[in-house]
Amino acid sequence: MNPLDSEGRALVALGQALRSMGYRFITPTPSTHRIVLERDTHPARDLRDVFGWSRPFRPNLLPAELFRLAEQARVVTEGSDGLRASVRFSTLGSQLFVHSAYPTHAADSVFFGPDTYRFCAALARHMDRRERIVDLGCGSGAGGLSVAGLAGRVVLSDISERALRFAAVNAELAGVAAELVQGDGLSAVGGTVDGVICNPPYLRDRDARIYREGGGRFGEGLALRWLEEATERLRDGGVLILYTGAPILDGEDWFWRAAQPLCQSAGADVRYEELDPDVFGEELADPIYRGVERIAAVALVARFGGERR
Repeated sequence: MNPLDSEGRALVALGQALRSMGYRFITPTPSTHRIVLERDTHPARDLRDVFGWSRPFRPNLLPAELFRLAEQARVVTEGSDGLRASVRFSTLGSQLFVHSAYPTHAADSVFFGPDTYRFCAALARHMDRRERIVDLGCGSGAGGLSVAGLAGRVVLSDISERALRFAAVNAELAGVAAELVQGDGLSAVGGTVDGVICNPPYLRDRDARIYREGGGRFGEGLALRWLEEATERLRDGGVLILYTGAPILDGEDWFWRAAQPLCQSAGADVRYEELDPDVFGEELADPIYRGVERIAAVALVARFGGERR
């Protein structure tokens, strides 16, 4: 699959132009983003306002070449309060990633935020050199592209066509020749795999947005399914790094309670750590989460066969 059509190439050029102009933006949580915009309702005054904070802007705010590229990429929309960019560009290390603009209400929105930064930080600590790494449910592709230097080949896989379009642009921006695969789970990826990384959706979402809805009772369903697929697929010496949210009920980690026997039956050597004790706390107001006292961000690192240590 190669979704880099003329619009995609224009989006690459837009990202390259922003990078050459020193653009940087660290994307916060949606709650923080909302508070910042409500606190100060001014229209965009600079590039960060346009392509980071998703504020309305006037055409003459952008340099002519940037505006031309944005129009060519079809990422400029018009509303009652002015023009808006339908994408954001976020900085992670030295790389720039394009993804959906705020607010991410559309069912196929492609999310990037603090979870992305935590996920990539965990990968930097735990991933070692691999022949072929699959970023399962890649979204923007940030995870796979952040460890591309450790892989002979990188596969970016997602069920969402929009996600793969963004991932293709981000791979080009990163200078990585990634393989793109559209499908649900590891079954869509052929060939030998010795590394799997994933940051699956882990919330329950009444709007069934792809990047949020994890299924199961409290959002843990997809993470558990991908864990099971990885334990069946990875050959001896393979590694899985899974970042997810773990619902905590009466002090017990609901995700780990279900994940631990899967790892034990596969003979995996597992390291499990809580990275952040309390994320997306606002979700607990939804009756779906009745009984959940907090949602923790966790990382599960499973090594198989020859990689036990």
